[in-house]
Amino acid sequence: MSAFLSRYKLAFTRQESILVLITMVWGGTFLAVHHAMTVSGPFFFVGTRFATAALLLALFSWRSLRGLTRTELKAGALIGVAIGCGYGLQTWGMQTISSSKSAFITALYVPLVPVLQWMFLGRLPGVMAWVGIVLAFAGLMLLAGPEGGSLAFNAGELATLLSTLAIAAEIILISAYAGKVDVKRVTVVQLAVASLFAFVLMAPNGESVPAFSPYLVGSAVGLGIASAIIQVTMNWAQRSVSPTRATVIYAGEPVWAGIVGRFAGERLPAVALLGGALIVAGVIVSELKLKGKKRAKEEPSPQEREAS
Repeated sequence: MSAFLSRYKLAFTRQESILVLITMVWGGTFLAVHHAMTVSGPFFFVGTRFATAALLLALFSWRSLRGLTRTELKAGALIGVAIGCGYGLQTWGMQTISSSKSAFITALYVPLVPVLQWMFLGRLPGVMAWVGIVLAFAGLMLLAGPEGGSLAFNAGELATLLSTLAIAAEIILISAYAGKVDVKRVTVVQLAVASLFAFVLMAPNGESVPAFSPYLVGSAVGLGIASAIIQVTMNWAQRSVSPTRATVIYAGEPVWAGIVGRFAGERLPAVALLGGALIVAGVIVSELKLKGKKRAKEEPSPQEREAS
């Protein structure tokens, strides 16, 4: 064991630690969204949630918005559409499928990110990153515990499956534009675009504006604040955290969702607890770095790519 530890070092940067923190907040919103579907349609709720987030952030950064560039507008629009698709489809699916099934299907974005970044950005993840992703994905399968071991998708499950592509695209787009744009300006644009996109989708979904509900207002405002914090932090942190490492950290979302669910009365079986342990192991393994070997064989960080 000592020989193993001498060959590897565990390094968590400040940005990575903060991503872990916001992932805890992110996971805690899952139960709130699920309950909100009893008083609102999915796309109206998503639109209201991100409109609140956009307005809140705009109030704190309105002066910087004057310097908005075309690149920032394009980046914000692309990321916003990805966010609107991801959250909208996932929320729509939560009307008809269980939270565990939704968590399992959503977890498919974990292996999608390194594959898509390899295809579109030419960034090949290192060995340790791949091992971490495999562990995290295996843990997520155990944590979710799909009923009967079957993957016969219904409409809600297919919608959630499609949302994983949008979530993966969001993470990759944020990393692609990191360091090239102003974080505050882009975040305001992406939140506003996500809101408008969700409201537009109300028509084809046959949604109408729901009746006033204190819970709807409270959850939309609360989640709007959380969304603003999450999006700003993701944009800031991924300036120096690679997409693969960020993805493995985000894979902890169902763990924190399960913890919140436990406080709400849910109980995780032993196999789900084992899945949570594998996810934690995946996060740790993904951060292990070989000593005495050239890092050129591993996935370089954004800072290293800029320096080369």
